[in-house]
Amino acid sequence: MTPAIDLAKKRNLDYQVHEYTHDSNAVSFGLEAAEKLGVAVTQVFKTLVVTTDTGVLAVAILPVDKTLNFKKMAKALSSNKLLSCKKVQMADPKQVERSTGYVLGGVSPLGQKKRLKTVIDSTAQDQATIYVSGGRRGLEIELPPAQLAATLDACFSDITDE
Repeated sequence: MTPAIDLAKKRNLDYQVHEYTHDSNAVSFGLEAAEKLGVAVTQVFKTLVVTTDTGVLAVAILPVDKTLNFKKMAKALSSNKLLSCKKVQMADPKQVERSTGYVLGGVSPLGQKKRLKTVIDSTAQDQATIYVSGGRRGLEIELPPAQLAATLDACFSDITDE
């Protein structure tokens, strides 16, 4: 189906696939997913790719209704010994698509061409399951956050604006 779902199957994750008809006029892919699937925005997480001041890509997974705090993300990468950096910024869209193998709006944290260092917002730990992109617009994977973190060798940290 998609590399994300293939990986979830291969790793025997406790996951469910949810599909909906994507509206090409949707302003926010994540908010659209929450609305169309009828789940709380606190349970639907977006996948953002950032680049560090040293030019290395990393992934931030955070609730769709929140904004990534670049300083907190840089600190999380450094303090968890994932990457050494002082600053991060949003990565170039073409670079994101090349590195992950996914199109924007459908970037899954699972099954990326090149696995990137990943930080998941700590609020994910408050949920029994979270929804992340399944690898294309209109496709979500629901799974326990601890399984997602273990699969990606990710850490949990506060990475959003208040």
